[in-house]
Amino acid sequence: MANHSAATPNLDDEGHMPAMDYAEHERTYAGFIKVTKWGIATVVIIVALMAIFLT
Repeated sequence: MANHSAATPNLDDEGHMPAMDYAEHERTYAGFIKVTKWGIATVVIIVALMAIFLT
């Protein structure tokens, strides 16, 4: 059989799953949403400028 130890998550000293840092998770998600919004806005502006100047 294959050795699955590489796929085992990092466990704490008692063999339990470690607690998640929810505050960091929420900050990361909020940053992702912010970058996504700015990216979409940038693409919309570029497409609008292309429609104006390239037609």
